[in-house]
Amino acid sequence: MNFTRWSARLPGTQRRAAARTDRGAVPAARAREHGESPADSAPEPAPPAPTVDRLPARELLEHAPALTALLHGPDHRLLHVNEAYRTAFGAPPDEATGTPAQEALPELAALGLLPLLDQVHRSGRPRTVKSRKAPDGRSYTFTCAPVSVPPAAPDGPADTAILLFATDVTDHAEAAERLRASERSQRETAVTLQRSLLPQELEQPDDLRIAATYQPGGTEAAVGGDWYDVITLGGGRTALVIGDVMGRGVRAAAVMGQLRTAVRAYARLDLPPHEVLQLLDGLAAEIDATQIATCVYAVHDPNEGRLVYASAGHLPILVRDENGVIHRAEEPTGPPLGTGGWLHASGSVPLTPGSTAVLYTDGLVERRDQDIDQGVSALADALAGASGSPQIICDRLLRALGVTASHDDDVAVLVVEHPARDGSDADLFRNATLELLGGVEATPRARAFATGVLSSWRCPPELHDMGVLAASELVANSLQHGAPPMRLRLRRTDRRLIVEVTDGDDHLPRRRRAEPADEAGRGIAIVAHVSSAWGCRRIPGGGKAVWCEFALPAKRTPPGS
Repeated sequence: MNFTRWSARLPGTQRRAAARTDRGAVPAARAREHGESPADSAPEPAPPAPTVDRLPARELLEHAPALTALLHGPDHRLLHVNEAYRTAFGAPPDEATGTPAQEALPELAALGLLPLLDQVHRSGRPRTVKSRKAPDGRSYTFTCAPVSVPPAAPDGPADTAILLFATDVTDHAEAAERLRASERSQRETAVTLQRSLLPQELEQPDDLRIAATYQPGGTEAAVGGDWYDVITLGGGRTALVIGDVMGRGVRAAAVMGQLRTAVRAYARLDLPPHEVLQLLDGLAAEIDATQIATCVYAVHDPNEGRLVYASAGHLPILVRDENGVIHRAEEPTGPPLGTGGWLHASGSVPLTPGSTAVLYTDGLVERRDQDIDQGVSALADALAGASGSPQIICDRLLRALGVTASHDDDVAVLVVEHPARDGSDADLFRNATLELLGGVEATPRARAFATGVLSSWRCPPELHDMGVLAASELVANSLQHGAPPMRLRLRRTDRRLIVEVTDGDDHLPRRRRAEPADEAGRGIAIVAHVSSAWGCRRIPGGGKAVWCEFALPAKRTPPGS
């Protein structure tokens, strides 16, 4: 058998070995025939190997590992498919007939690839589509590229065909889908945890109307630690909180939950806002030293008409007053929680009847293509023109700032309105104050003042008597343990009666059990027993306030109404 024909049938490795053997054997045999030593004869040059460009194109395509099809003309007539393509999708009709691809290869139409072939034919540029699931259940990446084919006429110009080849990416696609499913599951877990740790129902103080909105980010990594809270402190005062843990996912949500729980606990101590943040700062470092958080803690007292706040690296509170003017509560602002080594300070901004305040996280105003101050200014403009209930204002601010379901960061917004009351509604909210100079006449004066005020407010007899008793006991306690100046304040809302006494001494009273022989120690116990709640706090500038409150009886609906 001719060596060239025989070796052509061998695999590549065997063919090269045979060639080396043949090149050595033939010269040696010729040297022995002529009586020469094989070493004395020069080796004959090896025959040249065929180059790739001389191999038939059909043979190259047939042995290509990728699924390959060759198509020609504007209607993409089939010229050739290789064995890998036939194995995956089955053998098409007779390839020599030039059947259009839509009929010969219906799988291309099912995959939506015919428009892609049209684009390649028109533009002469290759196109690729990634991870299409084929009828055989596997996923492929399809690439279409223009190629030159021999002309139909001997002297005609070269024609253009489209070479389509597909790479099996099933394993990669399945791994990517498992990763996406895992990310979706983690995001759903983080969103569920986040929402469960936020207030399920906001507390609604007597003097304020409040609404809040939380919207998680639209991407897998965007669920963070934004939170808000409303805490009624008693005595008519309300704490407003909003914060943002600088992290993502379940871990940030867990840190947020611990901080929110701590805020509620510290709020019960009735401390000034900057002292609450000081305690939170130390706790945040203990919870997770790698996580920091921003936070604003603010307290509203309807008697003062101001919002006293402290900020730990958070964005400024915006307040629209009764005249529509926007105020930004920017100072003072300390570093975020968890950084340590900083003494926070409290500031204040007016929040009078007719005003609306907005507390928010950076997801509402921060954009990658603009400075954050521009976002705050845009929010101020939106607040200036927003009207309606607090919940409507929340929704309008989100729309005005372009926050959608696909927003790339989570957003928390807290809208607080101090409504201006008039008419019959105003009659339900009353205030009365008496300055006390001290002395033995202070308690009788306080009792007489409370009797007259509560009678003019038409309080029910039982509530009237308990209110007078509480005012008398609190004033007597202040006379014995406090210092001037002293003040008695009575306040009525649509839901409760509040009695408060302030004096110039910092010592906070506590409830204790008085022994039978004790001459003192029963005043606070009596107040705690007759009232629905009581408490005390230090006030700015020195001194303290002791308060108690009584729930007003619910209005009865007339029969048949």
